[in-house]
Amino acid sequence: MNIYQTFHIENNTKIYDPRKCFQFLQSQGKQTYHPNFKIQQEDIPTIYKLLIYAIQDHKSAIKLGIDLNKGILLSGPIGCGKTSLMHLIKPFVHPKNDYKIKTCREVSFEFAKQGYEALNIYTLKSVNQNKLPGYCFDDLGAEQQIKHFGNDCNVMAEILITRYEHFIENKAITHITTNMSATEIEKAYGNRVRSRLRQMFNLITFSSETTDKR
Repeated sequence: MNIYQTFHIENNTKIYDPRKCFQFLQSQGKQTYHPNFKIQQEDIPTIYKLLIYAIQDHKSAIKLGIDLNKGILLSGPIGCGKTSLMHLIKPFVHPKNDYKIKTCREVSFEFAKQGYEALNIYTLKSVNQNKLPGYCFDDLGAEQQIKHFGNDCNVMAEILITRYEHFIENKAITHITTNMSATEIEKAYGNRVRSRLRQMFNLITFSSETTDKR
C-alpha cells in the first residue's frame, strides 16, 4: 500500500480516508520495524490526533483542540511507540512542515565534541532560510548533563528557549517526544522552559493503558 491510496482529490484538496491511513501506517510499520507490527486499539485516539495534525485538517483539529500552528509534544511511557510513530507519520506531512528526527542524546554528544557551535544547526537560520527547519527532538530527558572542556550546559534547555524565540518570531515548529511528566520537565529544565513548552506545543499523550511494544 502507498500513501496515494489514502486520499482522493476533491476541489484541488486531498480528502483522506482515516481507515486507509491506519492501514498505510500498519503496513509501513510491518515493513520498517517488524512483521508483527500492529496498531493497538488503545493507541488509535493518539494516532488519530497525530494524523489530523500531519494532514493539517483544520476542522477536525478544532474539534480535538489541536492548534496547527504549534508543534507536538508526544508523551507516554517507555516503549509505547512514540519514536516509531513520529517516523511513520512523516509521509503525511506537507513538505513545508517536514521535520528531521534527532535524539536528545545525540544532540548532547555533539555539544560534548564541538561545544556551543554544535547547537547552531538547531538554533540559527542559514542565509537562504526564512525560518528554522523543523525538528523532532526524540526522548527528551534521556540526555545527560554533558561538559565541553569544563563548560556545563543544559543543552536541550538552551535549544528549546532559542527555538521558542523563533516560534514567536516566525512560527518555526519544533516537536518533542518524552516519557517525562510536566513536573519532571520543570525539575530538569526549569520553570522558564516548562512555561515556553505550554505555548509551543500541543500535548498529545498515550493512554496509561498502552502496552510496551518492544
